[in-house]
Amino acid sequence: MKLDTNTSDEILVEECLGNNRRAQEALYKKYFDSMFAMCLKYTSNRDVALDIVNRGMLRVFKKIEKFSHKGSLEGWIRKIVFHALSEFFKKDNRYREHVLLNYRDERLENRVLDNLYYEDLIDLIRYLPNSSLKVFKLYVLEGYSHNEIADKIGISEGTSKWHLSNARKKLIELIEKQYDSNVG
Repeated sequence: MKLDTNTSDEILVEECLGNNRRAQEALYKKYFDSMFAMCLKYTSNRDVALDIVNRGMLRVFKKIEKFSHKGSLEGWIRKIVFHALSEFFKKDNRYREHVLLNYRDERLENRVLDNLYYEDLIDLIRYLPNSSLKVFKLYVLEGYSHNEIADKIGISEGTSKWHLSNARKKLIELIEKQYDSNVG
């Protein structure tokens, strides 16, 4: 049987359950572009995104027997790759601390921060305004300085600082809103 990206998900899953390497390759290729694009929303470093996708897909193959055929296979894969993405940025908890603004905002009580799941934080970031999101990702995820960001995207260093401040302010508002909706 020929296995490629046009093969149905059901057949690919069945063949992957038998540890068929061609089926694994076909499954990887079938969903690579969408998983890579998802990772690139959180990091502009293509090597990092590729590493995350590869780690996620390895987990997919290790856990393929847990796919219950309820919902889409792509959604199930996306969830696993997203967890790989989350784990990548959790290293040494530096990302969460950095995202949480390198300072304690008095409006955010400790119990709010302690109850904030990492995945929730990652999810909230995508609601930031586009320009602020771009600066936020470059500064927080990629580690660029404001001067480097200014050169990279053609803005002033002051504008880069403003966008980072704006992103942090909006993120605090989103965190508060989510907390209020969960408690309320």
